[in-house]
Formats: sequence, structure tokens, C-alpha cells
Amino acid sequence: MNFFKKAKEYLSGVAAEGKRVSWPAKRELWESTLVVISFIFILAVTTLVCDKVIDGFLRIVHAGA
Repeated sequence: MNFFKKAKEYLSGVAAEGKRVSWPAKRELWESTLVVISFIFILAVTTLVCDKVIDGFLRIVHAGA
């Protein structure tokens, strides 16, 4: 029984904390989402370019050996 009492107290605390959170406005959430998606896209392109440069360098080194 003690487990259920502690679980109930914990969930009550979580609900109370959720009410105190200042949730972002819809526009702010949308702008933050766009920033994250843009950063992921830039990171993916950068990784692809680096991969291709390293691959090309290794092909040149391997062909010369």
C-alpha cells in the first residue's frame, strides 16, 4: 500500500508543477521549431560535405598507393 500512496503523492506533485510551468506561445513554439529544423538541416549538409571530402581524399590516397 505504501507504494501506491507514494505514487499518488508523486503524480500530484507532477500535476502541480505542470500548472506552474510557463508554456510558450504558439508563435514562439513555431519559431523555435524552425530554428531547430534549420540547424539540423545545416548540420546534415555540413556532415555530408565533410564525408564527401574525406572520401575523395581517401580515394586519392588509396589510388596512389
